[in-house]
Amino acid sequence: MKNKILTATAVLAAVGVASAFTWSGTEYRVETGFDNGTDTYGYWYDYNDKADGGLSKITWPVDKLGNDYSETALDPVIDECGGVCGTFALDEGTLDYKPFVGLGFNISGTETTSGGSATPENVTGWEGICITYTVSVSASLELGLGDTKDAAIGYDNPYTTLPKSETADEVCTTWGKFKQAGWGKGKVTGEEAGAALASVKFKIQAATGTSGSFNISGVRSIKDIEGVIKAKAAASAVKASLSGRTLSFAGIKSVATAEVMNLQGQVMLKGSVSSSASLDLSSIDAGVYMVRVAGKSVDFSQKIILK
Repeated sequence: MKNKILTATAVLAAVGVASAFTWSGTEYRVETGFDNGTDTYGYWYDYNDKADGGLSKITWPVDKLGNDYSETALDPVIDECGGVCGTFALDEGTLDYKPFVGLGFNISGTETTSGGSATPENVTGWEGICITYTVSVSASLELGLGDTKDAAIGYDNPYTTLPKSETADEVCTTWGKFKQAGWGKGKVTGEEAGAALASVKFKIQAATGTSGSFNISGVRSIKDIEGVIKAKAAASAVKASLSGRTLSFAGIKSVATAEVMNLQGQVMLKGSVSSSASLDLSSIDAGVYMVRVAGKSVDFSQKIILK
């Protein structure tokens, strides 16, 4: 398990950078750049429709053993999946609306270390949010405004639709494109939500009996994209070639990290590579996989087929 304790220097560095953030699916918390003093920001949590009579649930690939902050923290799941992954089953129970499950993280933290409403922050500097995911049905990305504001608008929170994805797609949405469904009690624009954002939520809501799988393997601010434009330009020269079960690379100018992921977003193999290095994939079953190479001067992805 990865280290759970941040040094004071690391915490101060995270809090001081509020205009951009990125989470790559390997860290236990999202370094949002905000902290309300409780040190509870950025941890992933799950939620469902149980409070209103629903019976929907998420099944995790490993037990949620938690961490020093919470007994139900998703650290072991992140270790297992290279992201937050699981399977879901939607059951309306006694609900009079479609059942749901979801995952989220708080921008600045909760009111106390033991819980409570999330603290809103002005994150307009992010310009919007990008999320990389797989999911077997359509989902949504929702902007949480804190318990009081959410209730005041009848939980008609601004959201964007995330289409079904089997290939770890990244979807980026600017604040202005988040819209309410329109059935709530009050009006909030996406820009207004960005100026007082308490949490970001990945929500799966569909007809009772719907089941499937998901993996969230990356989240970042749109502002962060500006910081990797040069890396993506350099990636255009990178090539990956497969000969049998040996994966070789060309065009990588410095040592980088390569990950081979299945279509559920699980990391099957990980290693360091350069222009003269290769990966042995003999331990991986036949199938379709995504290869991602990330480093100082490269951000590259490619689909491969192992036979």
